[in-house]
Amino acid sequence: MPEHWSPYAAELIETAKKIVTPGKGILAADESTGTIGKRFSSIQVENNEANRTAYRELLFSTPGIEEFISGVITFEETLFAKTTDGKKQLCDLLREKGIIVGIKTDKGTTPLPGTDGETATLGLDGLLERSKKYYEAGARFAKWRAVLKIDPATGCPSQQAITENAHTLARYGAISQMAGLVPIIEPEVLMDGSHTIEQAAAAQERVLAAVYKAIQDQNLLLEGTLLKPAMTTPGAEHKPAATPAEIAFYTVRTLSRTVPPAVPGIVFLSGGQSEIEATQNLAAINNVKNVSRPWALSFSYGRALQQSCLKAWSGNPANVAAAQEAFLKRCRANGQAQLGKLVDADGASQESLYVKDYKY
Repeated sequence: MPEHWSPYAAELIETAKKIVTPGKGILAADESTGTIGKRFSSIQVENNEANRTAYRELLFSTPGIEEFISGVITFEETLFAKTTDGKKQLCDLLREKGIIVGIKTDKGTTPLPGTDGETATLGLDGLLERSKKYYEAGARFAKWRAVLKIDPATGCPSQQAITENAHTLARYGAISQMAGLVPIIEPEVLMDGSHTIEQAAAAQERVLAAVYKAIQDQNLLLEGTLLKPAMTTPGAEHKPAATPAEIAFYTVRTLSRTVPPAVPGIVFLSGGQSEIEATQNLAAINNVKNVSRPWALSFSYGRALQQSCLKAWSGNPANVAAAQEAFLKRCRANGQAQLGKLVDADGASQESLYVKDYKY
């Protein structure tokens, strides 16, 4: 039994390791009601609870996803929802496949006074009570997103924003571990802007160094945590775009300079990359040579796993099988990319999924 103040220490370590099983990653299905409404509007589907449940049931019941998906991040509504026939909990569809259920616990962002449009994340109030409730409902990991931006002209990310978000991520992490949930630490540095990949790397190093200092200060069990960063890319408006090899090198170098080897895994967000870009870059990251990568390097994708599936479904029950096939292809492709293999991209969308100032 590891020595740590959390009574769940051994379980946290076991859960974190299982999530980063080789060849597997996370489906981020934790879109807020407003965000999934935007997705549904793109396919002319009404945003109501019945449609949200039907869509998530489509995802969770896809045959074979357990070969490539180890965990699913849910929104609170989903964690407590019933299947469309009312016979069982929606998340039982995941647990029956051996997939670990997670929960988004932050309450979104709020402006940070005294900064140039930077933000802090809400949700610490009442977090322990909510987290205990989520654990009782079967969740075993949590996710909390902090948002930072790069703007060399205004000095963003500011030290104020970095310090505030690092502290909040660490406090969330400690509270999660107290309640038995593995915290996924998500300090997302947005790809908004025209900055270079070198500027992105420098900003991410500052952010991650501060996050892990705060995590150390809060006495988190590193072996019972996971990190969810953005890949290191140039700004979305920067020309030319970086190659997968360049993104892979800068991403792994940034992480090797800042993330303790005790962290079992890093699960990247797709951050507005197209489906094919997210897969290609993940495969390249897992093939980087001459840079230390002691952690599992995997995925925690939302849009980059769901875009083709959502379009194939379009709200029509007759399209469920086709949508599940499209979803399974993306799961398989990214599971293989985690192993450093780039499989046939048949069916993958090259449509940019970038949204400026992205909100969940």
